Amino acid sequence: MMLTTSAAWFETSLAAARGASNVRDYLQAFHAADSALTLCARSVAAAAAFEPQPVSSLSPGEPTQWTHKVAFEAGAVTPVAQWPGSLRAPQCLIEAWRLGTRTDARAYLLTSRGFGRTGESQVWLQMELVITGEQIERHWRHVAAHPF
Repeated sequence: MMLTTSAAWFETSLAAARGASNVRDYLQAFHAADSALTLCARSVAAAAAFEPQPVSSLSPGEPTQWTHKVAFEAGAVTPVAQWPGSLRAPQCLIEAWRLGTRTDARAYLLTSRGFGRTGESQVWLQMELVITGEQIERHWRHVAAHPF
């Protein structure tokens, strides 16, 4: 009976250790993605002051390049060279788009991806930046499922 109880406690402690490791990986990936998103948003806001008015040739629908692996990998920037303890440095993709209802505004969809210690521990975050003159609106969202 003591052997069975010891085995059960051992399995419970192993499951708890695996759960703690998974949470640590998720939090590391989340903070990497959040930092990349913040750095990209700062650079877009700084560059928007020097850009001309919105380009009318952009499509009015929300950009979808972030959902394609080849397009994301080709266009993503790495705002920091490496992230401590992560498999890879976080990445950020900046896509410009035109809002159909607000022609005087510039809009950007920022998508960031952060990594934990493994390739499976990824977190994807997005922010919509809408810039009208001196006013900047930020709309944040978490991407629940990996697009690829």
